[in-house]
Amino acid sequence: QVQLVESGGGLVQAGGSLRLSCAASGRTGSSYAMGWFRQAPGKERDFVAVISWSGGTTYYTDSVKGRFTISRDNAKNTVYLQMNSLKVEDTAVYYCAAAARAGLVLNGRIDYWGQGTQVTVSS
Repeated sequence: QVQLVESGGGLVQAGGSLRLSCAASGRTGSSYAMGWFRQAPGKERDFVAVISWSGGTTYYTDSVKGRFTISRDNAKNTVYLQMNSLKVEDTAVYYCAAAARAGLVLNGRIDYWGQGTQVTVSS
């Protein structure tokens, strides 16, 4: 089992920045790809970004390209999502996710989910 705990959410004005963190514990010796998803009120949970175990491969949904950056520190068992130039439409609960490969994260085939952290962007 792997436990994922997100932090770093909050309220920010449009144009501002936030950095989300996701700390993994448990069977962290396994090499998981990690990702971020988000769910706005009344909407489905959508893919945001993924990073491979090595960090050599990343992929983003089109709406966040150039604004968000996913990274990881395997020594700390932590993955990050740096969010810049935030927009009102980025408001959502952000979830950390883990799967065996980046392609599985991209397709929503997740082994482990975090509990989520709220990000609210005001105009």
